[in-house]
Amino acid sequence: MADTIWLLIYIVLLLLLSGFFSGTEIAYLSADRLRLKLDSKRGGIIGRTLSMLYRRPDRFITTLLVGNNIVLVIYGMVMTRLFAPLLAPISSNVVFQITINSLVSTFIIVIFGEYLPKARNRMNPNQQMYRKALPSGFFHILLYPITLLSTGLSKLFMLLLPKDAMPATEEHPKLTTLDLDNYLNMSQSGEGSSDLDTEVKIIQNAIDFSTTQVRDCMIPRNEIVSCEIGTDAETLTSLFISTGLTKIIVYRENIDNVLGYIHSAEMFKGPDWQGRVRTAVFVPESMNGQKLMGILMQRKKSIAIVIDELGGTSGLITLEDLVEEIFGDIEDEHDQNKIVSKHNADGSYTFSGRLEIDDANEQWELALPTSDEYITIAGLIINHLERIPVPGEQILIGKLHFDIIKSTDTRIELVKMWKDL
Repeated sequence: MADTIWLLIYIVLLLLLSGFFSGTEIAYLSADRLRLKLDSKRGGIIGRTLSMLYRRPDRFITTLLVGNNIVLVIYGMVMTRLFAPLLAPISSNVVFQITINSLVSTFIIVIFGEYLPKARNRMNPNQQMYRKALPSGFFHILLYPITLLSTGLSKLFMLLLPKDAMPATEEHPKLTTLDLDNYLNMSQSGEGSSDLDTEVKIIQNAIDFSTTQVRDCMIPRNEIVSCEIGTDAETLTSLFISTGLTKIIVYRENIDNVLGYIHSAEMFKGPDWQGRVRTAVFVPESMNGQKLMGILMQRKKSIAIVIDELGGTSGLITLEDLVEEIFGDIEDEHDQNKIVSKHNADGSYTFSGRLEIDDANEQWELALPTSDEYITIAGLIINHLERIPVPGEQILIGKLHFDIIKSTDTRIELVKMWKDL
């Protein structure tokens, strides 16, 4: 009786060990590698252990397999010893005893040593790896000689195979964009934090920047500060002083015929500034922002003129605008009209006309109507009215009330919005 109890205790311990190795394996393979690698850089005993485990993935996986196989061998021996006296009175047939022993042992180990541990660890692999880091490190060191021998024999065996039959392996698997996306999605979904930290935001912006077009971050045509090539030096100097800009766009006859830009420093060299106009970079609206950044840096320019499909001036974009797409707002001399988007105490919202509807919906969890006909708050209102509203005018669009706070003959600058309950 005492022997049976001890055998049962051994079986439970072996099942726990088998579950540990199986669960750790699935957690290791399913975990977000980027998050674990970033966390491993933070130091501490767990961080250092994770760094060690992920330094050579092939050896750690081998450690888990070796450990699990050792447990399974011992488990089989213990189960045989447990079942032998139980099955002997039923039948003396060795084949029968082996068959029953194998079926029962396999069923138990598959359920409690494989299926349940893997299912549990697959649900939250990163958290499970944190919990299992220290015992995993212990077994990794304990079984290292056997692991090293097994890995060496495996590589020796692989050398005997034809080269085209050998699987491609990497000692240090590269992190992919998918790993970055998984990390960001897990961070956004909460795992202990409601807000993304600065580093994660920069990573997210960098990923999104690869698909950002120039039209998404340019200063629109009607906000470009410019002057005609025939402007006298005194007027131009006054324009520099009143705007606070160091560069002003220069055109001939109209803004669709941009010649370049003039730097404020050129005004100290004499009144005949027209000969000192610097050439500008012209780019289409559809150009990739990442590509434009490379062009500006290569040509040592900080301003580009954005043209539409008809060759007219669509807007202006600066190197600072492109950098802001990755690192967030940077104080820029052209940012005279900051986009306003705020939630007021009375439940209403104050928006710039230039604010994109998608941004407002995302920031405040609204459901403002979208369309291919417009992309901004001003576009929504103008599309509904088919004209530019005057200051103080109130517009009702469905259940949305808009109060025009500030507008000109050509654009809507600021509106107040609230919804019917």
